[in-house]
Amino acid sequence: MSGSHQEASARAGVEKSARIRIGFIVGPTGSGKSALAMQIAERLGAEIINADSRQFYRGMDLGTAKPSPDDRRRVPHHLIDVRDPGQPLDVAEFGAMAREAITEVAGRGGRPIVVGGSGLYLRVLRGGIFQGPAASADIRCKYAKVADERGAPYLHERLREIDPLAAMRIGVNDLYRITRALEVFELTGEPISVHQGRHRFADAGYDALTVGVEVERKRLYEAIDARFDQMIAAGLVDEVRRLMKAEQAVQKSPLSTIGYKQIASHLRGESTIADAIALAKRDSRRLAKRQLTWFRREREIVWLDPQRGAQDALSLFQKFFTNRGEL
Repeated sequence: MSGSHQEASARAGVEKSARIRIGFIVGPTGSGKSALAMQIAERLGAEIINADSRQFYRGMDLGTAKPSPDDRRRVPHHLIDVRDPGQPLDVAEFGAMAREAITEVAGRGGRPIVVGGSGLYLRVLRGGIFQGPAASADIRCKYAKVADERGAPYLHERLREIDPLAAMRIGVNDLYRITRALEVFELTGEPISVHQGRHRFADAGYDALTVGVEVERKRLYEAIDARFDQMIAAGLVDEVRRLMKAEQAVQKSPLSTIGYKQIASHLRGESTIADAIALAKRDSRRLAKRQLTWFRREREIVWLDPQRGAQDALSLFQKFFTNRGEL
């Protein structure tokens, strides 16, 4: 090998070794990923970067299964309680804050592990986020009028015709995301899923190992139901009542999310507590199903055997963080 080639190879090796290594632990709501992350972080001396989109908010504790004060003393956690519920944190802001936390942890020689079930928030760290063309007020106004006249599901059906993949990912009543997807197609002539697929291969500048927590569907749903019962027993109704008294707009994200909106509806006298609990459980199960569908499309995830999850995850992350020469 020539001298110049040797120098180039050496530089490439230095650059690769200098890349920050991040662990990701993902899975649907109720799968036990947070408990697994605690076990791994304690054993490896790692720090947890929160990627649960609702744990960012102060006062939203029980309904988000937020790590307890004891957990946070045992293992450093980042991006928890960084906003009030009336100050939503969007995915782009999350990406910037998470990267800052990751750099700070790695700069101290720490091992960052990102944990969450919000697929988009996790993906933004691996490849950034597709920004797309600037919004068009005329186009958005046009679709708003159609939605007023015929409903969001009508626009969702139109989206399904031009971009089935995006339609599968976007809820039939998620008017904001439906409108954005239709807008991108109208402005560029390409479906938004094509743009996103092309963009996701962007290099985020990290080396990553992603493990997924796999739980048999029936057991997962049972765990979700039991966990919500525990939230109620621990005082979720009082938590929602406090948030409502603080004059946070329950109709707005994140207080309009699963668990909170059903209990708020009960507190406004619109439903019984039994109906609110049943709806919250049902919607939580549906959310878990959507999350599983999202994560199953992520080819880089190493799915853990439910019986050996902690043991296998520890072995994988030990090798990943300590064997610096190769992935």
